[in-house]
Amino acid sequence: MTDLPTGTQSAPLLIRDLLAMAMTAAGGNEILYANRSRHGYATLHERIHRLAGALAAFGLRPNMTVGVMDWDTPRYLECFFAIPMSGAVLHTINVRLSPEQILYTINHAEDDVLLVNAEFLPLLESLWDRVDPGKTVILLSDTPARPATTLPLAGEYEALLAAAPPRFAFPEFDENTRATTFYTTGTTGLPKGVFFSHRQLVMHTFAVRAALSGTGQGRFNQNDVYMPVTPMFHVHAWGMPYIASTMGVKQIYPGRYQPELLVELIKTEGVTFSHCVPTILQMIMDAAAKHNVSLEGWKVVIGGSAMTRAQCLAALARGVDAFTGYGMSETCPILTLAQLTPAQLAQPPEAQAEARCKTGRPAPLVQLKLVDEEMRELPWDGASRGEIVARAPWLTAGYLKDPANSAALWQGGWLHTGDVAVREPDGTIKIVDRLKDVIKTGGEWVSSLDVEDLLLRHPAIAEAAVIGVRDPKWGERPLAILVLKPGQSATPDELKLHLGAYADRGIISKYAVPDRIDFVEALPKTSVGKLNKRVLRETHTAL
Repeated sequence: MTDLPTGTQSAPLLIRDLLAMAMTAAGGNEILYANRSRHGYATLHERIHRLAGALAAFGLRPNMTVGVMDWDTPRYLECFFAIPMSGAVLHTINVRLSPEQILYTINHAEDDVLLVNAEFLPLLESLWDRVDPGKTVILLSDTPARPATTLPLAGEYEALLAAAPPRFAFPEFDENTRATTFYTTGTTGLPKGVFFSHRQLVMHTFAVRAALSGTGQGRFNQNDVYMPVTPMFHVHAWGMPYIASTMGVKQIYPGRYQPELLVELIKTEGVTFSHCVPTILQMIMDAAAKHNVSLEGWKVVIGGSAMTRAQCLAALARGVDAFTGYGMSETCPILTLAQLTPAQLAQPPEAQAEARCKTGRPAPLVQLKLVDEEMRELPWDGASRGEIVARAPWLTAGYLKDPANSAALWQGGWLHTGDVAVREPDGTIKIVDRLKDVIKTGGEWVSSLDVEDLLLRHPAIAEAAVIGVRDPKWGERPLAILVLKPGQSATPDELKLHLGAYADRGIISKYAVPDRIDFVEALPKTSVGKLNKRVLRETHTAL
């Protein structure tokens, strides 16, 4: 091997290079803020420079942290670039956390500047006497009127950008510099800070863009129109705004999610590519049906929690290309995508739904293994169940200021997802449960996800959750907690017979049929729309 000449150095992987790609690819495409504003990529470029200059005027320097409390707006997209390109850290604050959790994340991240949407000023006011001192607060507002507040506002975003120079000299720094921080919304304990470097974000952008490239099912290309329906505070909206920007596509940012507005934007702006959790998908489909809006040709990656077979079939019937993407906060997040082969696309909807609801195959550069409790790798036989562990160039190095949980996350040199899955001979992954949600009854393992999916095939069931509860004879037994569809009815005995039919066919074990079924008005959700099974375990007692 020939050594490089002395002084030769490869260029670092920095977020500024993603912006440079955007400017090359954009053409005449626009970036919209719902039905409020629209502008081209040249304006985006200038506003990013102006934002960096405005923040520098307030004393922002490399390694300082900027927290953002906003809905999905072009302002947030500007922050995705300007803040890390300045060498600072972007803290995307999850505005759906409890006030105490938000307070914790602001102080734990050591935010120096806070950019705050006017809607969240009362919340921040209620916490201000416990927020660590010395923070600069900048107002984000959709109206020219200055809101009444006791907070010490340093200025208003648009006014500051207007006064800032149109060009900013972004500094040079190492590609391993921390670029972003956000906090997981786990169901136990305080939120954990997850962080990513410039290199990791660039690598994730290129790998996932490669996985999505092309035309047809499950693909994202330069002719698409992009609208995120996953909050930008949650894992960088799954990294998709970076990908969309490098492609120079038309982008629509809807602000606060309102189903009717989302459907209107899909219709009027020709949205063709999005991503969301199953709850939001259902809200959009219901609103589209109510207003007689076609969703034909809309491609949408579903993640955060499992898309059910019934929901997938409903989406396919509307012409929606719905398919699963898998990852977690700690993985930046995308690890796999459930893109179908030509043979699978030729199958009827029922068979397609089965494939679309699986976790899919790894994206480029992703290594996945299924392992047992001793970290021994399990075979790809479609039956052996083990935890998914992962490696990829963009996985978080750990949790911010939390060495103990960081070590546990990377035990054995692989990132532990906590998800239990099987892997088929072709490499396709199918998650069957979370480690903490697997039910062990009489020595036999029961997948709560499998039972939930079968319950949702009953025409009366809108939502389903299955948890394990203590049982003196069997150790644990499954308990089903269900929400009925409006105007529908079903009895526990009827639903047990429904599941029993699947047990008779060998699809589930007879031990998986719950002894008890409860009905509720609504199931508890986390801040990002996942079922909160911790709350269910606390509120539903042993049999």
